[in-house]
Amino acid sequence: MAPILRMNGIVKTFPGVRALDGVQLEVAPAEVHALVGENGAGKSTLMKILSGAQQADAGTIELDGKTVTIDGPRTAERLGIGMIYQEFNLVPDLNAVDNIVLGAEPTRGVFLDGKAALAKATDALAKLGVVIPLDIPTRRLSVAQQQTIEISKAIARRARILVLDEPTAALTEREIEALFALIRTLKADGVAFVYISHRLEELPAIADRVTVMRDGRTVATRPLAEMPREEIIRLMVGRTLDTHFPDLPAVPADAPVVLEVRGLASRFVRDVSFTVRAGEIVGLGGLVGAGRTEIVRAIAGADVPDAGEIFVDGKRVRIVSPHSAIEAGIALITEDRKSQGLVLGMNVRENTTLAHLTDFVQRDQLVDRRREIETTSRMIAELHIRTPSTEQIVRNLSGGNQQKVVLAKWLIGVAKVFLFDEPTRGIDVGAKAEIYGLMIELLKRGAAIVMVSSELPEALGMAHRIFVVRGGRLQAEFSHAEATPDKVIAVATGAAA
Repeated sequence: MAPILRMNGIVKTFPGVRALDGVQLEVAPAEVHALVGENGAGKSTLMKILSGAQQADAGTIELDGKTVTIDGPRTAERLGIGMIYQEFNLVPDLNAVDNIVLGAEPTRGVFLDGKAALAKATDALAKLGVVIPLDIPTRRLSVAQQQTIEISKAIARRARILVLDEPTAALTEREIEALFALIRTLKADGVAFVYISHRLEELPAIADRVTVMRDGRTVATRPLAEMPREEIIRLMVGRTLDTHFPDLPAVPADAPVVLEVRGLASRFVRDVSFTVRAGEIVGLGGLVGAGRTEIVRAIAGADVPDAGEIFVDGKRVRIVSPHSAIEAGIALITEDRKSQGLVLGMNVRENTTLAHLTDFVQRDQLVDRRREIETTSRMIAELHIRTPSTEQIVRNLSGGNQQKVVLAKWLIGVAKVFLFDEPTRGIDVGAKAEIYGLMIELLKRGAAIVMVSSELPEALGMAHRIFVVRGGRLQAEFSHAEATPDKVIAVATGAAA
């Protein structure tokens, strides 16, 4: 079957970086084509060129065998290309109907035709076979419902090719199944998909073919049935990678308690108590919305606790702000690194030293730029951060390297307690292995780690003990040896009650 989309020899260069080097991509009608690769492999840049957000330096794009020029998002939309980003492009105060027709509103004379807008939105949703509230602001809808609105918006504009960028990153298992059902429905109508995901385990359930990118090049395109997961990983990273979790170092029986939490309570946290020893990882498992993130935010002062006590190295500390937590030796690696962990418009050096800037102030009250550069360069080398220089703007780094910059920020300080909230969300398998290795190194230095993870295998594989959270409370505790997926899910869903 002739491809609906063919991208030939796509080249894109940024200052100091050749992001794409002759990339090839072909997508057939009614195909779900997985596009995979490490962070920084060039996937997002390639899709930005397809959607008109950026222009290629060289190469051609063909639709239905005809060469086209995509000089902007409007042109891409007119050609039937829809882009669903991981961070949705919705107006949160508008309802579903207004968001679906936004930019293509039906009018009657100079006025918006509300009846026609409703019909257009309802028809788009009907094609997906879903029902969602139409008359409330989209900010009040679930992530899955907002994603459905994004897809409906593309369908209302007659998209023939839909690009989905990490579409399942923030969805529950039930919502993922619902999304896959939507994809199959549209696929049956002839819609083609480019499906970008780091969650390789989900590809067999939805993808037909897979293209692997590495270092800005296409390295393989094959039917998914001919591409075992281990082979995909090998092609992505350019080497054989042990995909299992590293061996956790044993915690000595006499290891001192570094973090103790007693009766912690906040708006979403209820009477939480636990301890973490030096060299130990304690996992917080449970469903999205169970209160796991709220627990670590309260410990880190991002949300001020209403009650409870926190001890570091046996000494009670008063946590009333993130600054007081930093002073106490507590570091929070946030779930949303882009909005909470980094200042995207600043460079690597500025982000790395920001939380400890007073340590770099000289007697004349000026920041010692030379020491900043030396410290940041050392962290770049230690953490293998891929960046042209200390002055690279963080927004331009891949997700995995952004996560390493967040870690660098805390490693130059005196943190003893590390609170990892979804440490590997949205990063590739190679970067995950490096993050796991860094966590093990922290344990060897005597750090105590609390880890929140929605990936159950990660939560089980990287924790000495795991507490299951439901309704803001710790409902059960399992050792590494005792914990199984069935046990954790039973407690998390209340089935074990």
